[in-house]
Amino acid sequence: MEDEIPSWLPDLILLDAYKGHWDTYIETVYAYFHNDFVENAPSFQQRRICVRYHPHYQEKGATFWHLVSEGKIESERTPDLRRCERIRWPKPMIQHANSIEVPVWETIRPWKGQMQRRINFSLDSFSYIIVIAETNRGFDLVTSFFVKEMHRREKFRKEYEDWIKKGGSAG
Repeated sequence: MEDEIPSWLPDLILLDAYKGHWDTYIETVYAYFHNDFVENAPSFQQRRICVRYHPHYQEKGATFWHLVSEGKIESERTPDLRRCERIRWPKPMIQHANSIEVPVWETIRPWKGQMQRRINFSLDSFSYIIVIAETNRGFDLVTSFFVKEMHRREKFRKEYEDWIKKGGSAG
């Protein structure tokens, strides 16, 4: 079953359109990311969403690699085509926060010895998640990812519903 995608989301950026040329493809993916989050950074709750550059790899910042690769160990992350294809989705999803098509909820996660407020954005199907973290300067874009497994989608849906039941409002 295909997920229903909102009409306002940009088309996927497919590697096939670049005839399998990875270097050209990843530069194009990066150009979209750079435009959406460096040159024209969005905001949430009237606070800018920033990206981290360090540690950088191949002259691209840490946040970019978190959006297009997967893995628990930074130095061993591998590219994920589903993430690359959707690089144009985070900004419009953030801009459509709290619409029927983009549920938004908060979580608290440990980070660098402290508890950090994180805001999660999802498609209604919980098939694609974006995470930003509150910082002193606003928010940092942490990651985004495609959720293939139904049990993981249900886990995110339950997390959202539990947060709403507790009176949550991330707008």
